[in-house]
Amino acid sequence: MAQSWHDLLFAHWALPVDTLRRLIPTPLEIDTHHGIAWMGIAPFRMTGVRIRGIPALPGLSAFPELNVRTYVTLGGKPGVFFFSLDAGSRLAVAVARRWFHLPYFYARMSLRAVGDRIQYASRRVPRDARGGREAQPQHSDPAAEFIAEYRPAGEVFRTAAGTVEHWLTERYCLYAADSRHRIYRGEIHHRPWPLQPAAAEINVNTMTASLEIRLPDAPPLLHFARRLDVVVWPPQRVSPPCR
Repeated sequence: MAQSWHDLLFAHWALPVDTLRRLIPTPLEIDTHHGIAWMGIAPFRMTGVRIRGIPALPGLSAFPELNVRTYVTLGGKPGVFFFSLDAGSRLAVAVARRWFHLPYFYARMSLRAVGDRIQYASRRVPRDARGGREAQPQHSDPAAEFIAEYRPAGEVFRTAAGTVEHWLTERYCLYAADSRHRIYRGEIHHRPWPLQPAAAEINVNTMTASLEIRLPDAPPLLHFARRLDVVVWPPQRVSPPCR
């Protein structure tokens, strides 16, 4: 699939590894930077979501998204593991759950640009508001909400290998687990992130409540990206590496 990501905020918090271990399926290993694990929350909007070679369909190819993530490895290949992904498209949620084994949720979302500032709001829709027919992925929380205003606060830069910014963002696959705890890897291709320093006011954030994780009071590490074009391949089942 091809898609473009716009007006993205990376908000990252450092956490002890033990805080996350109970939430990560085996055989995935938590990836760390100098012994520290990280949890990220990323609000943005998507456009041009389509199967490559097929035109984007009006009303089905553009919507806001919000993900909660950490970083893992399998067989020495680093990637992203998502605790949840909220999207403003019911169809995208249904497709991603079925075909990508990802914990997607439908949410009422808005993203509005005011000058260089992005005003973002997301609140997950309770299951019974959708008719009660859809099985909820693990860590469902109908009260999950995120409200923030953010903006770029510096010039575009390319990350240098070895820096925490490079370690957090330059990852080219995702990992997911299905209901039978089988692990899948999805390859992702894009140019290096055009990051900028960011400033943000996060007014409401209950996205980690269902994980029973309280984020640190210290301000998160913030980065902004105006646009990134991405190609995503369907996840393939992967076996644990030989020991």
